[in-house]
Amino acid sequence: MPFVQIFALEGRTADQKRELVRAVTRSVCEAIAVAPEDVQVVIVDTPRENWGTAGVLASDHPGPET
Repeated sequence: MPFVQIFALEGRTADQKRELVRAVTRSVCEAIAVAPEDVQVVIVDTPRENWGTAGVLASDHPGPET
């Protein structure tokens, strides 16, 4: 049973997350020939103040979301 965990900065809509889960499930099914029912996807919404890149918190960086 494939298990996919996605960490992303919080702020995406439920519709965006639905599409992400559909797309990831579809890709996993095509790549390793499993049924969609066997694919588990978890999205971990992470607050910007808990995400750092290059020594800078995302909450301190005025850039696009990651």
